[in-house]
Amino acid sequence: MAGILTAKTMHKRLIPKVNQFTYGVYYLVLPISDIDNLSLLPPFLTFKKKDHGARNGEDLKLWIYSILRENKISCDGEIMLVCMPRIFGYVFNPVSFWFCLDKQGKLKAVLSEVNNTFGETHSYLCFNSDKSEIKPDDIFDSEKLFHVSPFLSREGSYKFRFDYREDKIGIWIDYYNKQSEKTLLTTLAGKVTPLTKKNLVKHFFKYPLVTVKVISLIHYQAFKLFAKGIKYICKPKQKDVRTSAGQNKNLKLRKSNVEEIRA
Repeated sequence: MAGILTAKTMHKRLIPKVNQFTYGVYYLVLPISDIDNLSLLPPFLTFKKKDHGARNGEDLKLWIYSILRENKISCDGEIMLVCMPRIFGYVFNPVSFWFCLDKQGKLKAVLSEVNNTFGETHSYLCFNSDKSEIKPDDIFDSEKLFHVSPFLSREGSYKFRFDYREDKIGIWIDYYNKQSEKTLLTTLAGKVTPLTKKNLVKHFFKYPLVTVKVISLIHYQAFKLFAKGIKYICKPKQKDVRTSAGQNKNLKLRKSNVEEIRA
C-alpha cells in the first residue's frame, strides 16, 4: 500500500572536524506495481518517472527488474520506491530507496539511488549472497564509487543497514575513509502513514517547500564545512559503472550461529 514516510534525517561528520545537523522531511512510499496510478497527488505535488531509473521517463519496473535479474535476485513480491515528490515542479533527492520484497513481504534487496548536485547518479545494491532475507542487523559493505560531497574524497567505503516494515522505515549509512576511519554517519528513520490527499496536504504545510529546504540545507552545510577549513575537493570524472553491489560480511557469522543453535 502506498504511504508517506515522516522522518528525521541526521548527518554527523566526525573527522577532521565535527559537523552535525538533523531536520524533518517526508517521502512518498510508492508500490512499483501501481506507479502509473497516482491520482491522489494534488497538482502542486507530483511524481515524475524521469526523476528515477534511466532518467528518460521509461518504465521504472523494467529498469529495476533488469538490475535484479543481472544480479540473479528473484523478488516475486512488491517493490516500494521511497522518494521525495516534486513540489511546484522542483525536486532533488539526495538518495531514493527501492525496497524489494518477496511474496511473504520479506526484504530481499535494497537499491540506494544516490544523486549529487552535479546532475549525476549512482546506485548501490544490497542483498545477501545466498538471497536470504535482509534483517535489521545485517550490514552491507560497499566501495564508494561515486562523488557526492566536495568535502569527501571518492574513496573508502560505506556500511548500509536497513529496517523495513509497513509502518516504519529505518536506514543507516556510515562512511569510512581509505584509512578505515569512521568519518560520516547518516540516518533516515520514521513512521509510515497511508497515502491520502488529507495526509499529503497535512505534510505539505508541516514541511513547506521541503525539496527547496533540502537543497538549501545542502549548500548551507557546505558553506559551514568550508568555513571550518575543510578542504574542497574538485569533482572527478564519473566512473562508467552506474550500479554496484554491497556484501554482507556478517552473513557467514550469522549462518554459523544458526548451525550452532541447530546442533
